[in-house]
Amino acid sequence: MEAVIGLEIHVQMTSLKTKLFCRCPADYRGAPPNTHVCPVCLGLPGALPVVNREAVKKAVMLALALNCRHIAEKVVFSRKHYFYPDLPKNYQITQFKGGGGAPIAEDGYLELLQGGGVRRVRIRRINVEEDPGRLVYTEGDITSSPEVLIDYNRSGIALLEIVTEPDLRSPKEARLFLEKLRAIVEYLDIADLSLEGSMRVDANISLPGGARVEVKNIGSVKEVEKALSYEVVRQRALLSRGAAIGRETRHWDPLRGVTRPLRVKEEEEDYRYFPDPDLPPIPLPRELIDSAVAMLPELPDARMRRFVEEHGLSRELAYALAMDKRLADFYEETLKRFWAPRLVAVMLAVDYLGFLEKNRLRMGEDRLNPDLLAKLARLVEEKVITPEQGKHLLFRVAREGVDPVEIVEREGLKALRSEEELRRIVERVVEANPKAVADAARNPKAVNFLVGRVMRETRGRAEPRLVRRLVVEELRRRGVEVGE
Repeated sequence: MEAVIGLEIHVQMTSLKTKLFCRCPADYRGAPPNTHVCPVCLGLPGALPVVNREAVKKAVMLALALNCRHIAEKVVFSRKHYFYPDLPKNYQITQFKGGGGAPIAEDGYLELLQGGGVRRVRIRRINVEEDPGRLVYTEGDITSSPEVLIDYNRSGIALLEIVTEPDLRSPKEARLFLEKLRAIVEYLDIADLSLEGSMRVDANISLPGGARVEVKNIGSVKEVEKALSYEVVRQRALLSRGAAIGRETRHWDPLRGVTRPLRVKEEEEDYRYFPDPDLPPIPLPRELIDSAVAMLPELPDARMRRFVEEHGLSRELAYALAMDKRLADFYEETLKRFWAPRLVAVMLAVDYLGFLEKNRLRMGEDRLNPDLLAKLARLVEEKVITPEQGKHLLFRVAREGVDPVEIVEREGLKALRSEEELRRIVERVVEANPKAVADAARNPKAVNFLVGRVMRETRGRAEPRLVRRLVVEELRRRGVEVGE
């Protein structure tokens, strides 16, 4: 039973200095409540909005990056009416197709790598709109808090709304789409999506035989996959019992890992859209589009291809780097100092990302930099230390910001290059562990035990594969036959 999924993604343009229709600072995070406000973003009578030109340019850049075939000749804003405490005007300035309105761009697509092929997800439209205020729940969440506070600092922040066609067929596909979109947004310098609330997703999902259900305001890419996975299980269970699935809006509770009913799903006519009389249609200047085209950077797909073709990386490794702009930038800065593409790529995309995840850190919250990583890569490439040492030393450098060259010299961590010296250590370890030697013929774990003892004797300065070979050779010399 295949799911049918469409996404509505809201991205704050955090790179802008001011809000969408006024000159209030856009950087509201950390500011005291209701201090970044003015008559325009509070919707006071007589206040007139003025469009932020840079916001329009960023929207055009995204439309070009998402292969939109139609970019509007005029920027037209509409009013979307609904009554909610975080919306002081009782309407949101947005864009709407119909009734004289139009989105800024339509008919695009984004391609996902799926196995050995490419999966195309269509983009229905891109809108420019304003963010409402922020609701602060004093206890629990929207379904349980006894009190709600309102902070209008966020009111009027510039938003991009990206709406897909219902082309996605699984929660995993939805996650892959969002990861790709996230990368493009960051490459275009539209937003820093590591900021809380900078990307929010409404996910629409249905199963054959059921109505469409919307899950509102999911706060991260991983949570989208979790919320949709829950909905697939919930809806499938209802349909298997013959129960009806009504059209509704639900809330995702990340703490409990469930969705909860929120309200009956609204229809478009409920919002009473019409063109905003305070914002007449604005012709989209040709020079603004030309400027947007000229500012387009190398995008993730192109960067990934370059990493494969010029650096010799596997497609999987190149993808892991290219889909994270900061990681890809870090990789290329390191290569300017020391050229070892595959080694540096593995250190970053495998070891370093693992370190960050384990320690619940984001890039920039540790002490690794391209200079230190280049020094460490050189030590491994030139076999001064083993790859395993390099991995452990990477973690130490990231935690402490220490110079890996100085550590290796000071602590005597240079790899054992003499096979003869290593053989002597192996002989000593085998001699000292007769029980493991006796067990080695029938128990592979005994061989691993001996290899581990040798690695401990060398303080990790030996190559594990070489150690294993020498241990097996020594055992065979003593008449114990073991497999490789």
